[in-house]
Amino acid sequence: MLMDHAQLERRNAILRILRGGRVRKQEELVALLKREGYSVTQSSVSRDLRGLGVLKASGGYVLPAEEAIPANGQFARLAQFVREVRRAGSSITVVRTATGAAQSVALGIDKADWPEVVGTISGDDTIFIATENSHTQAALIERLHSAFRV
Repeated sequence: MLMDHAQLERRNAILRILRGGRVRKQEELVALLKREGYSVTQSSVSRDLRGLGVLKASGGYVLPAEEAIPANGQFARLAQFVREVRRAGSSITVVRTATGAAQSVALGIDKADWPEVVGTISGDDTIFIATENSHTQAALIERLHSAFRV
């Protein structure tokens, strides 16, 4: 099932809120989301938490372990967030993602341990990937297109 833009933004907000501090109850999360202008109910938040793989442990919500980020190069879960891959010079590649998804996608790339990648820097919706030269950049771009189907 594909997410609509509003659901994706809401889920990104949930992830940001959970990364920013301890949330003990769904009612608390609903109130925080409403304060940010999201129109939510406890049942919609419950579905979002389940869809994100968020767990309730130690008296609060816990983001899913890194098993959500593929270590084996299988990027099906992350591919839906990648919008564009393009060159920026001879050794920097730019990956544009949906808002709030860049860090998760960059972590997936880092965990894949591709030999072409020297390092990544991510913001909210943009990832910069450094390669040693234009030859390794070309190989990386090919790999990114294949992995993310963009």
